[in-house]
Amino acid sequence: MSGLFRILILLVFVLLTATESGAARIKDIAFIEGVRPNQLVGWGLVVGLNGTGDKSSAVYTTQSIANMLNKMGLKFDPNSIKVKNTAAVLVTAELQAFSKPGAEIDVVVSSLGDATSLQGGTLIATPLRGHDGNVYAVAQGPLALAGFTAGSDTARVTKNHQTAAKIPGGAIIEKEVPLDLANKQELYLSLRNPDFTTAERVARAVNDYLGIRGVASAVDPGKIKLTVPRQFSNPVVFISKVEGIEVAPDSVTKVIVNERTGTVVMGENVKISTVAVSHGDISIEIKTQYAISQPPAFSKKGETVVVPYDNLEVEEQKSRLIVLPESVTLGDVVRALNLIGVTPRDLVAILQAIKAAGALQAELEVI
Repeated sequence: MSGLFRILILLVFVLLTATESGAARIKDIAFIEGVRPNQLVGWGLVVGLNGTGDKSSAVYTTQSIANMLNKMGLKFDPNSIKVKNTAAVLVTAELQAFSKPGAEIDVVVSSLGDATSLQGGTLIATPLRGHDGNVYAVAQGPLALAGFTAGSDTARVTKNHQTAAKIPGGAIIEKEVPLDLANKQELYLSLRNPDFTTAERVARAVNDYLGIRGVASAVDPGKIKLTVPRQFSNPVVFISKVEGIEVAPDSVTKVIVNERTGTVVMGENVKISTVAVSHGDISIEIKTQYAISQPPAFSKKGETVVVPYDNLEVEEQKSRLIVLPESVTLGDVVRALNLIGVTPRDLVAILQAIKAAGALQAELEVI
């Protein structure tokens, strides 16, 4: 038994086991409204490159260097600065909710100019701002690249992407995103995948768990209103109780098809109405042979020419007309389609045809 086959068996077993319970914690399918990460961005310079930085034509790089030196008390003309060891970069980071000042977060550094590599560079202090324009963190430190580049102008070897890098823990938080939960009497749960049934189930599960009616109510398919009961003086304790409640989420049945790789992923509740499928292929082979045609003996105007002869062969494989009965589970669907002996790519075409015929009772998404 090959290793790949063992992995497939294990994956099928895990999926089948997971579908038996079908329950998930509320914290896995929803989040408290407002408790979300925030994107930070900043403009900076990477120095210490080994001649792989921006070219002199990158005026924004030379201007940035001149501005930095001017702040340090040095006056320079931007046109006199050589930037081959420096690169202008865009620094991005994600600030998690409730992150406190002094904590460290990872940053991603990406080249903006025509630098060929950021290998060996160091990011100098770069303020990171939020969408409101305030500075929430400052990034600085040596870059970490997974790869290398070597060679000359005529021959060069590069492994992995060299114009983007990360700095683990490269930014220090300077300001916390304000979010006050202590004085709130009403909170809202936002479903990661909005659904009417799931929202109703979450509200009912919270009320049943706490034994208090009206604590939770579904506002719409993506939002559940929570009223903090009086016995919970601290909303954090109330939220922790709610997050641990298990709910069986519902979702729209989908069939995901990747035409490039022939991959088909179907949900548990895929249903197929009774439909007949005929599967067969026609192969056409054309062979061209060439013959030499010469003129008769002692001919004065005859010419030797090459005459092509085409041989056309058509081979039609025997097609099978298979009736797929209405199926209830994913196993029934796969078993019925495998009776035809189709390949993954054939299965893509069959599913598209079944959907077009109105027999596939699920959303068909082609990626």
